[in-house]
Amino acid sequence: MRTILSLFSRSPFTFLQTHMNKVNDCVKEVPKMFEALVDGDFATIDVLVKKTSKLEHLADIAKQDIRNHLPKRMFLPVDRGAVLEVLTMQDSIADKAENIGVLLTYRQLTMPSGDFLETFQKFLDKNIDSFDTARLIVEEIDTLLQSSFGGVEAEKVKRLVDEVALKEHEADVLQRTLLQLIFDIGDDMTPPIFSLWQHLFGEISGISNISEKLAYKVRTMLDIS
Repeated sequence: MRTILSLFSRSPFTFLQTHMNKVNDCVKEVPKMFEALVDGDFATIDVLVKKTSKLEHLADIAKQDIRNHLPKRMFLPVDRGAVLEVLTMQDSIADKAENIGVLLTYRQLTMPSGDFLETFQKFLDKNIDSFDTARLIVEEIDTLLQSSFGGVEAEKVKRLVDEVALKEHEADVLQRTLLQLIFDIGDDMTPPIFSLWQHLFGEISGISNISEKLAYKVRTMLDIS
């Protein structure tokens, strides 16, 4: 019996996966930026920010290329608009990585030590983990096609979606803790530095927020109930 995948030679999901790999290149630079910040190595931060900007541009080029070449009619049990929506979400994550880098160039921040540093590292890791799990979901789409969107693979994707949601929630909890910590030490910061940290929290949390939305969108798009 022929599977859905055998009905066409090129899946648009392959393009999504290619673009997601470029998004991943951007996101993986973010932890390096904060490692350099802890070390007070602002020259390295500058290099990493410029690199991330170039990587984001490559992701953006890939996004436009996919939009321009995605067939108007697809022999797929999914809507073309839904595929483009997932593509836009992926690209928004790359934008977040670039934004984080740009924010780090505004001032030479000093990373607070103690509880703040420990909580911040957990917060950053949780957001990256959420993205990594969402990326796994996109990588599983072709396998889902081969199984006609059912069976063991569908259950696996559902579990991954739940994992993304949990990690996003845990990141939110850590963000609230960070906000409390920064208010506790806020008297030792100038208003611009205080505001910059708040903006950084928001951009970092955007990685897991969008990852969660992406995961749910893929699940809905593939009608995995």
